[in-house]
Amino acid sequence: MKILVINGSPKKDTSDTMKITRAFLDGMNDAASQKVKIIHAVEKDIKYCKGCFTCMHNGGKCVYNDEMKEILDEIVQSDLLLFSYPLYAYGMPAPLKAVLDRTLPLTSMTMRKSGGRYEHVEQQDLSKLRYMMICGCGFPNSRKNFEPAVQAFKLAFSEDSTIITMPENPMFSAPEADVVTKPRLSLVRKAGRQYAENGKIEADLLAQICSPMIPEETYVKIVNGEA
Repeated sequence: MKILVINGSPKKDTSDTMKITRAFLDGMNDAASQKVKIIHAVEKDIKYCKGCFTCMHNGGKCVYNDEMKEILDEIVQSDLLLFSYPLYAYGMPAPLKAVLDRTLPLTSMTMRKSGGRYEHVEQQDLSKLRYMMICGCGFPNSRKNFEPAVQAFKLAFSEDSTIITMPENPMFSAPEADVVTKPRLSLVRKAGRQYAENGKIEADLLAQICSPMIPEETYVKIVNGEA
């Protein structure tokens, strides 16, 4: 499988969320060898979309000549598009949002009705492409934190997208937290293996992965310097 990972964290390889993503990819490789390409959005020259819609009329050619063209080519050639990013203001970091906005050339102005709403018809054959989002945050739970990002991703890509959301993410950079973070990454690796083998993650396993690693109150005390 050809996997394109677009990392939205400005921290690039040191991102806490990328630790989760790499564990997932390791699990996929446990099942079968995968071809993985990782792009750090912050490193790329990607201008902000100006909403001229030229690309939606001319077969997908953007008025900007920057590195987004290469990313679009990679997306079209991939089997799995994986967005990995930390939660910023209940959404994506700006470099990754710029990438998302500039995927407009993949669609045309023509619309169709799908599932009670309207969407633009693709200008490229994306029928084989699957979508995944891995997102972490520094809050102690997932309630009323990830919902905007999850909904935006599903609307942008697919309701069938596979989504992992992880609270208490800063613990992945704390060596003293290895006692809880390493078992969690093992679960993520197991999920990656399941996804490679079956195209999905068991609901119970996904629920375990997306739950707090330590009690919420304990985590807050640590963050607040009270523990």
